[in-house]
Amino acid sequence: MKAPFTISKEKKEEMITSIQDFYLNERQEEIGNLEAGFLLDFFMNEIAPTFYNQGIKDAHQFLSEKLEDVFEIEKIEK
Repeated sequence: MKAPFTISKEKKEEMITSIQDFYLNERQEEIGNLEAGFLLDFFMNEIAPTFYNQGIKDAHQFLSEKLEDVFEIEKIEK
């Protein structure tokens, strides 16, 4: 299954290393690149879209509020 996000090869390798470091530091387990890559793919397919969509909703709300601020300073025509 193709991930809904694309990241550079370098960024993916960095994220895989981060997952491996987490397992080593928090669980005292070593996992290989393949296992960490599978975890990253899972996160990107199943979990990341939720956070992405929430970010879009938050940005929309923020921009809507700022747009309302612009209309509040509109000059009243006489």
